[in-house]
Amino acid sequence: MRAPHMILLLAAALMWAVGHVHAATPEAKLAYQQARDAAAADYKTARARCDAITGNPKDVCVLEAKAARVHAEEEARARYEDTLKAYTRARMRIASANYDADKARCAGLTGNPKDVCQEQAKARLVAAQADAKADQKTIEARNQARDDKVAAAYRVAMEKCDAFAGAAKDQCVSAAKAEFGK
Repeated sequence: MRAPHMILLLAAALMWAVGHVHAATPEAKLAYQQARDAAAADYKTARARCDAITGNPKDVCVLEAKAARVHAEEEARARYEDTLKAYTRARMRIASANYDADKARCAGLTGNPKDVCQEQAKARLVAAQADAKADQKTIEARNQARDDKVAAAYRVAMEKCDAFAGAAKDQCVSAAKAEFGK
């Protein structure tokens, strides 16, 4: 269960580490639509299998199928949008869908085991949401730190250029601007 979340986190971190700016290409949109269509087809198949079951196991089956669909669709959307916000939103929605399935599993129990099951389900939801938020803040902080370091290095380079005059200073300033993309 944690592996997909780590994959999303790593993808988001890599995307932000290189300062990637995403432009929705027709290929990316097509891949997103295909992933959504595949998720819908998988859901329909899983849902059909659930129809043969009755009672609480059917409810669990249906919610597990929905959770699988949400997982596939949200990962596809996050890859398509390719933003930190999209990856975080995907993780939050996946956690919520998993929580709904967990609650359905708990509904089949009675007494203290049911109470324990519900608390465990809630704890998994809270942990997954907290991890998603913390990972987002960590990536944002690293990006801000990187930007601050680049800005400081640019100021140092510009300060070094103040030692020159005329064409030498112009050349130094141009080199500093080119080096730091300013």
